[in-house]
Amino acid sequence: MTDVLRRGRASLAFSFFAQGATFALLVTRIPAIQDRYGVSDGLLPAFLAAVPILAGVGSVTTEQLVKRIRPSTLLRCAQPVVLLALLGVGAGDSMVELGIALAAFGLAVGALDASMNMLGVSLQRAYGRSIMLSFHAVFSLGGIVGASLAWVGAHWHLTLWVSYLPVVAVLLPATLIGSRWYVDGGLPAEAAAEGTGEGGTVVFKLLLPLCLVMTFAYIGDSTVSNWSAKYLKDTLGSSEQLSTVPYNVYMVTTLLGRSLGDSGVRRLGAVTVVRLGALVAALGFAVVALAPGAWVGMLGFTLLGLGLCVLVPQTFAAAGRLFPGASDSAIARLNVFNYVGFLIGSPLVGALGDAWSYRGAMLVPMALVLVTLFYARSFAPQPDRYGGGHERPRTADVGRGSNGL
Repeated sequence: MTDVLRRGRASLAFSFFAQGATFALLVTRIPAIQDRYGVSDGLLPAFLAAVPILAGVGSVTTEQLVKRIRPSTLLRCAQPVVLLALLGVGAGDSMVELGIALAAFGLAVGALDASMNMLGVSLQRAYGRSIMLSFHAVFSLGGIVGASLAWVGAHWHLTLWVSYLPVVAVLLPATLIGSRWYVDGGLPAEAAAEGTGEGGTVVFKLLLPLCLVMTFAYIGDSTVSNWSAKYLKDTLGSSEQLSTVPYNVYMVTTLLGRSLGDSGVRRLGAVTVVRLGALVAALGFAVVALAPGAWVGMLGFTLLGLGLCVLVPQTFAAAGRLFPGASDSAIARLNVFNYVGFLIGSPLVGALGDAWSYRGAMLVPMALVLVTLFYARSFAPQPDRYGGGHERPRTADVGRGSNGL
């Protein structure tokens, strides 16, 4: 059984890595995509907004599908679609083909994100200790690798399909082979009955604090990814070369924080780690807003990576603890707010920056992240007859991989 869990953890971690690389290859080559298809500046926001909207649709659909299909099966089907859609984005010739490829990417990535985190929460419960942050750390590593490969493609002036084809050729068969070791988990019948709640309204009311935390975290994350370079150059007066550094620093510190985060959760508890993460992230935004120059601004973005990195993985884990018998449904609903935050964050900061100032705009995500402190109690382990408030191992299906092990 231990070997089954270890193989399941390794194969799921590789899926997180592949998705991090795939997503980075898409978003970091947006200017090249725009040039290839002749997408105007006015039309580009519509294309970019369509992806998270469709991803939300994919996540909601996943909530219904997992009532009949194992999350591992959905993940095994969704990941190849995401990879092939990325290749389609690079290989198309017309705006219609771009739209179809992005639509497929968005719908599949919603199912992919939801099913990956469902399996992650299941494995964490099976392990009986915090491991969710390690999966998201591997996602960050994949993002760094993907962004580096995108830089190579841009540096050597490679066409998009030439940049994407080797990556897809490697990741597609590797993820399909690894998927045979995914592990689905189940709960004892008594625990499943306890966790279902009395209806969708009751569940959503209990889930709402976590939905807000997820939204605020992604507002902060999208602020860094979309505005850090412009802020450093236009507001803090950095060189164009230096302005590209903050996001890379942010990704590296996110990887570092997530790599160490599970150990912190085991020692301090999820509530303390979430509160510390929110405080560090808020401090980072404050430093960015008040920075007298580029290097102090860089320090602020470094703190943001260390603070924000723990919030999303722990939010998924908390949803699994709140609804042990309906965790898949809770995670699918919660995952929608990932895309809500992404959609709100960039336009919000841009509008405030234009109407007020970009320094002032940085204080808004700071205030939203601080609200997480009031919801931190939702991250506490839920007391029950099985584990006294701690993660408990699954006793049904835990040793059964998706290939029937």
